[in-house]
Amino acid sequence: MTEGTGAAGRLLGAGRTADVYEIDEAWVLRRDREGYRDALAEGAVMAYVREHGYPAPRVRLADSSRTDLVMRRLSGPTMLGALGAGTMGADEAGRILARLLRQLHDIPARVSQRRVLHLDLHPDNVVLTPDGPCVIDWSDTQEGDPGLDWGTSAVILAQVAVDEGPLAAPAHAILKALLTDPSHLTENGLTEALRRRAANPTMTPGEIELLGKSEELIRPFMRG
Repeated sequence: MTEGTGAAGRLLGAGRTADVYEIDEAWVLRRDREGYRDALAEGAVMAYVREHGYPAPRVRLADSSRTDLVMRRLSGPTMLGALGAGTMGADEAGRILARLLRQLHDIPARVSQRRVLHLDLHPDNVVLTPDGPCVIDWSDTQEGDPGLDWGTSAVILAQVAVDEGPLAAPAHAILKALLTDPSHLTENGLTEALRRRAANPTMTPGEIELLGKSEELIRPFMRG
């Protein structure tokens, strides 16, 4: 860890590739355990979109490293947690995700003539803080065509919707609300999102097998 972060405290949460530790009441440390992230690059994007008014966590780049990202501690449930607790409906969740995507794509790109993309925006990556929704986990961010961002979110939701698990029905409703205006989702964006999901090393074989059904679920929305 970079000097100045302080010792990492108790483990607060664990994802597929990273763990989050407590630093103090105000700050947390997210540590990559796989070694393929670039936390400094990710943090730079988070700082940039925050400068443009986008709801991303505040970061301390000077105290971060390639594998460790120091960021502001957030309070509140994730959108997924709120859906499970019944404090948020699927329609509202889909509308919020759509608004967050539109707001992000209104921000000028940092290094290109395109747009900043999140590329992993789904209910478990939105924290419902007292100040409003805040988007976390920017590890996949890059610049490109906004249609890819819409396609990625749609595919993630569709994979859950066709899996016939307990979240299938809410995921279908969120997808429908997300794509109320389907004009943002392009053919190229959906095709590339499907290709990337299939190549994602964190996907299980079962999740990859669902991509064909996921595409079938999404396409009718594209036709309005």
